[in-house]
Amino acid sequence: MKKWLPLIVIVILVYLCYSWGKGINNTAVEYDENVKEAWGNVQTSYQRRNDLIGNLVNTVKGAADFEKSTLEAVITARSKATSTTIDPSNITAEQLQQFNQAQGGLSSALSRLLVTVERYPDLKANQNFLKLQDELVSTENTIQTARVRYNESIKPYNEHVRKFPNNLLAGTLGFSPKPYFDAEVGAEKPVEVDFNS
Repeated sequence: MKKWLPLIVIVILVYLCYSWGKGINNTAVEYDENVKEAWGNVQTSYQRRNDLIGNLVNTVKGAADFEKSTLEAVITARSKATSTTIDPSNITAEQLQQFNQAQGGLSSALSRLLVTVERYPDLKANQNFLKLQDELVSTENTIQTARVRYNESIKPYNEHVRKFPNNLLAGTLGFSPKPYFDAEVGAEKPVEVDFNS
């Protein structure tokens, strides 16, 4: 029995190491998939907004002798926002910031469009425009919810891959912490709405 004891101890240690590594890997994979799903929901919400903006711009264009520069700013910002893509499996803080800036530019252009529309009473009474405006408000709320849920899914993933002793193995398995969504630059400043311009 004594001659088999070292072999039994080695087998038990190998099995424990295997179980520990398997647990770290499988949990990280599960959390990573949750992050990818949450990111997909963020992108779906932004895509919905981009689709609605096209309809909104066409409705505004058709209903008002509208300021060309404002419409062009929305169209350009929309194009820039849809061209910025991120792979959620290896997302970096810089990529997320670039994505956030593109979406922030679109939000800003869209806000200017909606403020400028206030000067067109006929357009404000247009049922199609009112419905689109309501859909945009709803979509902005959906985007905010998707971003919060994305951050919520990042937290357990980051905790798992950063805690000791998981961090010893997670990095070698290719799992690294992911960045959170931060507020857009300038979001701490109140929005100025001027109906006189």
